[in-house]
Order: sequence, then C-alpha cells, then structure tokens
Amino acid sequence: MTDENKDETEKHISITKIYLKDFSFESPQAPTIFSSTDWKPKTNLNLRSSHSSVTGDLHEVVLTITVEAKEGDSTIFLVEVQQAGLFDVVGYGGDDFNAIVGSFCPNILFPYARESVAGIIQKGGFPEFVLQPINFDALYQQSLLQATKTAETEATGSEKH
Repeated sequence: MTDENKDETEKHISITKIYLKDFSFESPQAPTIFSSTDWKPKTNLNLRSSHSSVTGDLHEVVLTITVEAKEGDSTIFLVEVQQAGLFDVVGYGGDDFNAIVGSFCPNILFPYARESVAGIIQKGGFPEFVLQPINFDALYQQSLLQATKTAETEATGSEKH
C-alpha cells in the first residue's frame, strides 16, 4: 500500500450521537390568541451552527434554529432548538474539515431539528409549520465569502491608519 492510498483509507466521518441539546417554546399570547381567527403572522427564521472539539477526533456540532411568529409587535410564538451531534472526523484538515463541520454536519442535523420545531409548534396549538429544506453548502460558501470580504475590509482599514 502506498502512502497516498494509506492517507485515503484513514479518512472517515461517522455519527457517534445525535441529541437535543436545548429546546425552548414560548406562546405569550395564549390562550387569547386562539380566539382570533383572522391573524396572519409573519415568521422570522434564524439559523446558525457552531462546532467545538470534544476529544481527539470527536467534535460536537450544534445547529440552532430560532423561529418567531409575530402579529404586528406581538409575539405569537417563539421556538428555539439546539440540535447537536457528536461526529468522529478523522483524516480531514483545513478547508475540508471546515466544510464538514460547517455544511455536512448541519445538513445531517437539520431533519431532526425540523421535526422538533414542527412538532412543538403543533403541540402549542398552532397550525402545521414546515421548515423548507436548507442548502447548507450554499450557506457555508456565503459565510466564506463574507469572511473574505470582512478580512479585506479590515486589512484595507488598517493600511489607512
């Protein structure tokens, strides 16, 4: 076996555990909101992910989804879920590793988070709420472009001083 083939076989990603790290649901207008049949709430979705090293090649990735429904200035419901996973990431470094924890892992966690969000909203007495699929690859690329622009802006700003 050549060194090149040896490096290839030593790369792997495995899911060790998927779990709910934190979950919050608020419905401050209940029960009076249920007497109104003519409300059309606007929903805001906030999505972010983070990762931290646990031990060795084991990494925790946390996908946080916040959904807020408002009618005017009043909050109808607010849901926040932190869906987490432990991933064994072996043999990847640099950009490959960053793409794994920034895109691949959140993509694995999303269906679990989506199910939790939909279930709790329905249990809260509200109509079915379905989060649309998210393109984590595109979001990751977007965050890389933003980081590059920020670094360029800071570099240009420090040159002027």
